[in-house]
Amino acid sequence: MKKVLCIIGLVSLVCSCSESRQVKWVSTTPDSCFVENPSIAMAEATAEVDVTILTDKPLQTVDGFGGCFNELGWTTLSALNDADRDAVIKDLFSEDGMNFTLNRMPIGANDFSRDWYSYNETDKDFDMKNFSIDNDKETLIPFIKAAQKINPDVKIWASPWCPPSWMKYNKHYACKPNPKVNDLKGSPTQDLEGTNMFVQEPEYFKAYALYFKKFIEAYKSEGINIGMIAPQNEFNSCQIFPSCTWTAAGLSTFIGDYLGPQMKEMGVDVMFGTMERGNTLLVDTIMQNKSGEYISQIGFQWAGKESIAKIHETYPDMKLMQTESECGDGKNSWDQCFYIWNLMKHYFNNGISAYMYWNISLDKDPVNNRWQWPQNSLISVDQENKTYKYNPEYYLMKQFSHFVKPGAKRLSTEGSYDNMLAFLNPDNSVVVIAANEGAANQILKIKVNDQMMTVDLKMKSINTFLIEAKK
Repeated sequence: MKKVLCIIGLVSLVCSCSESRQVKWVSTTPDSCFVENPSIAMAEATAEVDVTILTDKPLQTVDGFGGCFNELGWTTLSALNDADRDAVIKDLFSEDGMNFTLNRMPIGANDFSRDWYSYNETDKDFDMKNFSIDNDKETLIPFIKAAQKINPDVKIWASPWCPPSWMKYNKHYACKPNPKVNDLKGSPTQDLEGTNMFVQEPEYFKAYALYFKKFIEAYKSEGINIGMIAPQNEFNSCQIFPSCTWTAAGLSTFIGDYLGPQMKEMGVDVMFGTMERGNTLLVDTIMQNKSGEYISQIGFQWAGKESIAKIHETYPDMKLMQTESECGDGKNSWDQCFYIWNLMKHYFNNGISAYMYWNISLDKDPVNNRWQWPQNSLISVDQENKTYKYNPEYYLMKQFSHFVKPGAKRLSTEGSYDNMLAFLNPDNSVVVIAANEGAANQILKIKVNDQMMTVDLKMKSINTFLIEAKK
């Protein structure tokens, strides 16, 4: 299947001069996606501008953008013919396309796996003699290797949604029953947030640290390096799918005495998270104890966005990451796309170094998953007809990831217009991403150094301006 772009003309209202900087302009609206508009020649700046990009005030460094290597992402893409699947993978991971350079994966089953599983379900196998990643050789490993063919340097971090079931007090992957499929019959239905579902005993902690080690070694033997791990996805969330609640104190013990030393020995970074609550004391419990010595990054998602500003203020030198873009309802609407735009602004304005999308690819009917939960995705696949389409959030992500390179610095801005973000790339080109969420076009005057451009932003549009390096 080929993508068709409907290109419309947009007019830039600028003056040009012989030494003006050139600007590439790409825009997305609900009617025209990732359109390359006529280039702009910047003019000498006047006193009347809406926003000034402060190139002399760089902020945090951007490590990259990416998505999650989920099992259902691979099974849906595998339904396409080879040529279409290869084209999609190339567009996702090549510098000419989405340029996803930093990506996530689960350790064992998650909510978009084919079914329940872990790498060792042999009860009390504390020595991990029966550890195996054979399941992943059917899905996650081919997915990652396909990405590596396009970008051999693609970086990966990983976290579990659930440990082996025998390491939990309830002896099940889930935390509470799913009424749709009647899992966990007779189990308590109350929310167990604030409790430790992982068995809090030294032999279990030691075995679980070994489980992480075995995972990293097994993937390395497949030619895949895991650069960073997080101890638990959403450790406060009691879910109907693979999940495991922890207290911050329990995680502090596990990280400080077992996982942290093991990962340090292996040269693998440890992220604290993923944080899906606004309670900053949870982070303090980790950072102000022995476990804090091993934390190189803190990851936030969902309600974690409510705590990131305070955490950034309290730990200004700590690297922060957005770890899972909010998933929507499976309708892949433009309203949700603009919601995610504002979410990205919030996270970048509060210091993140990377932004992770969630589902790369799902079935065209997104409720078709093990736990019957419809969610948005970058790509929707009609598995029966072997066709695919790119969804609105695909184009939103591309407006960022195609232009903002790893190593870029976020830039400060000043002025009356703040529905935007700006970055300075390693080659000294400037990236300005601006949205017009209104129902009418909007004229915007943007100043960069001693030059400016005046642009007419289409209604309901997301725009990226790539300004060449100053000569």
